[in-house]
Amino acid sequence: MERMVLDDRRRRADRARQVADLLRRQILQDSFPQGQLPLEAALAREFDTSRNTIREALDLLREEGLVERCPGVGTTVAAEKYPHGLHRLLGLAETLHEHGQVTNQVRTMTLMEPPAQVSQRLGLPPGEQVVYLERLRSLNGLPLSLDLTYLVRDAGEPLFDADLANNDIFALLEGIAGQPLGTAELTLEAVNADPHTAAALGTPRGAALLMVERLTHLADGRPVDLEFIRFRGDRLTMRGQLRRTPDEERAWP
Repeated sequence: MERMVLDDRRRRADRARQVADLLRRQILQDSFPQGQLPLEAALAREFDTSRNTIREALDLLREEGLVERCPGVGTTVAAEKYPHGLHRLLGLAETLHEHGQVTNQVRTMTLMEPPAQVSQRLGLPPGEQVVYLERLRSLNGLPLSLDLTYLVRDAGEPLFDADLANNDIFALLEGIAGQPLGTAELTLEAVNADPHTAAALGTPRGAALLMVERLTHLADGRPVDLEFIRFRGDRLTMRGQLRRTPDEERAWP
């Protein structure tokens, strides 16, 4: 009997996650008028499951900060997540221009001798200085990311006189270099917010963040910009479009 109860709970928890995943997608697509989710009974009918399972699914979304549940009111969308595309090389303001104004607070900007790994990534000889830049980036006044950036000196030094508060670095770099940016190597992973980052972004210590490491090259292939970007995981969703190329296809029997 105890085993049957545990199995039932596990199946309900599995089903709740499935429902939460589908509801999360609808929330991110702004599918609910005025941000009001259907009643539990209606959701139970839609997903052909029990109201207890629906409650567990909504509790998962509440714990993520996506919805609020209020007696007599129901379940409403609590926060908006902004889409960040992974298929084009764009600055944050270019990416989110439809959602409001991106502003940048420059917390640190200095010339420094970088760690050896940074020099290697940027193709610099040992001892050559770089411009180090730390920015807190906000969308419509809401802190969104903490960006730590290393720039090759000839491209970075002119930025000391630039309007970094209201401009993406990418556009400024292209003007300085006299050529467009080309490609970027990207790594995306989940990390926990350290005390410094949590204070800057207004999140609890240990909160889940999206960590992006990006090495950006000019069109001629020269690396110029190495960034470590910590995004609030509760405010951003990464999207991309992938295509299977012929040499990745398998021969079917």
